[in-house]
Amino acid sequence: MTEPSGETAPEAPEDVAHEDAAPSAGPEEETTGPEGDASAPEEDASGPEEETAGGKDGKAAGEAAPELSEAQAELAAQRELRARIEARKAEKSGPVAGGTKLSGTAADLLAAVRAVEGGSASGSAFFEAAPEPPAAPGPQEAVRPPAPAAPASAPAVAPAPAVAPAPTAGALAGVREVLARGGAPEALASRTAAALGERAAEALTEDPWRLLAVAGVRPEQADGFARALLGGACGPDDPRRTVALTVWLLDRAALQGHTALTVDEVRTGLAGHGVPDPEQAVETAVSEGAVLLFQEEDVPEEEAPEDREEAPDGSGEETGGGAGDDGPSEPPLLGLDRYALAEESLAEGLARLVRTVTPEEWDGGELERAVGGHGLVLHTGGEAARAEPSALAAAARERGLRTLVTVHAPQRLDAAERAAGTAVPLAALLSGTAGPGRDEEGALALDLLVVLDAPQLDVETGALLVEALPDGCRLVLSGDPDVLGAAGPGAVFADALAARVCPRVASRRPDPGPLGELVSGIGIGELNQVEAPGKEVVIVPVRDAGEAVHRTVQLVADSVPRAFGLSPEDTRVITVGHGGSAGTRALNAALKQRLNPGPGRFGGYDPGDRVAYAPVPGRTVAGTVLGADAEGLRLRTADGEVVVAKERVESALRHGWALTAHQAAGGRWPAVVAVLPGDAAGGLSRPWVYTAFGRAERHLSVVHGVDQALPRAVAEVLAPARTTRLRPLLTGLLAVPDEE
Repeated sequence: MTEPSGETAPEAPEDVAHEDAAPSAGPEEETTGPEGDASAPEEDASGPEEETAGGKDGKAAGEAAPELSEAQAELAAQRELRARIEARKAEKSGPVAGGTKLSGTAADLLAAVRAVEGGSASGSAFFEAAPEPPAAPGPQEAVRPPAPAAPASAPAVAPAPAVAPAPTAGALAGVREVLARGGAPEALASRTAAALGERAAEALTEDPWRLLAVAGVRPEQADGFARALLGGACGPDDPRRTVALTVWLLDRAALQGHTALTVDEVRTGLAGHGVPDPEQAVETAVSEGAVLLFQEEDVPEEEAPEDREEAPDGSGEETGGGAGDDGPSEPPLLGLDRYALAEESLAEGLARLVRTVTPEEWDGGELERAVGGHGLVLHTGGEAARAEPSALAAAARERGLRTLVTVHAPQRLDAAERAAGTAVPLAALLSGTAGPGRDEEGALALDLLVVLDAPQLDVETGALLVEALPDGCRLVLSGDPDVLGAAGPGAVFADALAARVCPRVASRRPDPGPLGELVSGIGIGELNQVEAPGKEVVIVPVRDAGEAVHRTVQLVADSVPRAFGLSPEDTRVITVGHGGSAGTRALNAALKQRLNPGPGRFGGYDPGDRVAYAPVPGRTVAGTVLGADAEGLRLRTADGEVVVAKERVESALRHGWALTAHQAAGGRWPAVVAVLPGDAAGGLSRPWVYTAFGRAERHLSVVHGVDQALPRAVAEVLAPARTTRLRPLLTGLLAVPDEE
C-alpha cells in the first residue's frame, strides 16, 4: 500500500529533526513527567512517576463512636478511608535535579554509584570502605541511572500529584544541612521535606535510607548517602536499609501496575540489591508494619464451584461464584497499605452494591434486563459497543432513575450529553466539579452510574468512585477488555470479569469498516491485510529511527491533511516509549519544529503548542498552550482553561503531538500515525498494537520498521499479568450469603 496521498511523499524540510531530534540528556531523561501513565521505555526511570510510595501511616478506618448508627458508622469509615487515600496522593514528586560538578568524598560516592549501576561493582561495594562525610558542603549534581536501550511494555504511574503544602523555612534548612553532610544534592531539599514532613531532618539522621521515599532517588544513591552519614555503623544487612528497600521494591512494582508482589519476588529483588538474608529482611519489614503480608484463598476459574446460578436476565452469565473454604492457597503476597486499603474498600463497596439493589424486571435488550436485576453489571465490547450503555442510560432516565454516564477521557464525551449534564468526565465527577453533587452523607445522588472506558480504572480511583455511590445504586462498568490497562496500579475491570460474581454482557456489535476489521483481528491474535479502498489503512516502511521521525512529520504535516482534509490537530502520533531516537521526546521535538516553531519562552513552551498535562496521578489531559502570566502557564483543555503553576510546569507538562499508547488509551482521533521503529520491537504486545491502532477513527498510518516483530507480537505477546488481590477478595465476599 502507499501513503494516503497515493503518491511518493515529499521530502521533509531540512529543518525537521531526525535522529538528533531528541533533547539533550538531562535529569528528565530518567523521568516520565506527565507521560508517567504511558509505556515508559526507561525501565529504571527514576523520576516523578516513582512517587507512588505507600507510607506506613495507612491504617484501616477507625471504628465509629457507639452512638452512631450502623449506616453512619460505615459512611464515616468510608470518608476517613477516602481522606487517607487522597492524602497519600498529595505526596510531592519530581526528578532529581542537576547541579555543578562533584569533588572530594562526594565525587568518590558518585564514582561508586556509577560502578554499581554499570555492573563493575556489587551493591555491597558501598560498605567495603569507610569514607568520612564531606567537611564542607557544596553544590552537587544528581546521580542518574543510565536509561536502558530496550523499551519496556509496562505502564508507569503518572507523576503529577496534588500539590502538598510547602515545607517551612526551618524544615528546609534542617534538611539542607543533613543532605550536605551526606553528600546529597541540595536540590533534593524541598522534595525531601515534602515527602518526610517537618521532622525530615531528624528522620534522615536516624534513618538515612528514608531518602528512598523521595522521588528520583535510587537504592545506590541512598546507600552512598547513608555511608557518608553513618560511616562504619551500617552495612548491607542494616534493618533500616532492608525495610526501605522492601518498600521501594513494592513502589517499583506499582509502576508496572501491581498492587502486591509474591514474597519470593520481593526476596529475589532484595538479593539483587546485596541484602545478605532476604528472608529475614522480609520478616523485619512485616513486623515493623512497613509492608503487609497476605495469604489469599483462591480457586482457579476452571475449578470454580458448579452451583452458580444463571443470571435472571437469561444471558447465561454466572453469578455468586467464589473461593471455597477448601480451595488451594495462592502464594503469599506482600503489599503496601495504600493499595491494600484501596482494594479491600473497592471489593467491599462492590459487594455492597450487589447486595443492596432490589431486583426488578426491566424490559429491553440483554443489557437492560441484566441491569434491572443486579447491582453490578459488566459490559464488554469495542468502539461500536459504546452505543449500548448510552442507550441503557437514556432508557433508565425514562424510567425516572437518576442516571449519569462518566468517561475516562473528556474528549470522548458526547457534546449533547455533556451540555445536558447527563455525561461527565470521571475526574470531574470525583472532584465535585461536575455531576449531581453529594448529599449530607457524602454519597452521589444517583440510582444508576454507567462508567465507560472501565479498563482505565486504577484501584484507588475505583475505590473512591464506589465509596461515593449510595446503597441501592446500580453500577455498570463498560469497556473493551483487549485494550491496555490502567496507568495506575490495579486491574479493576479485568479482576471483576475474572471473579465471575455478576452478569457479564458481551456486545455483539462489530466495529465497522477496514479499521474495525483490522483491530478486531488483532484482538484475536491475527494481523490481517485488509482492503482499504479509501486509504483507511496505510503502511509506511522505514529503515531506521531517523527515517521514522522524518516520515512521521511528513504524514502529520502534509500527507494526511492533503489526502483527508484534516488539520495536523486532528492527527495524533502514537509510539512505544518516551526515550530513544523515535520516542515521544524525539517526535515531539521534530513536530514542534515543523508545526509550531518558537523559542520556548515559557518554560520551553510557546502559544499554540500541543501538550500532555498530568494534573493528578494516572490521568493525562490533552491541551494547547494559550500563554503565560504571573500565575503560570495557561492551557486550553477539553475541561476548559486551566493554569499550570510555574513550579509544576517542568514536572507536570510535556509536548503532546506524540503520545504513548497508555496515554492515548480512552481517546480517539480522526487520524493516527503509529510509529514502530526498529528498536521498539521489545515493547510491542498484542494489547499495545490493539490500543494504538484502535485510536483511529478514519485513517491509520503505520510507520513500520520492525519487520516480523509486529505480527509476532500480535500473535504471541500478551501484556504481563498484574499481581492484584481484587479478584480473590470479590469471590470471597460474594461467595458467602449476606447474613444481613
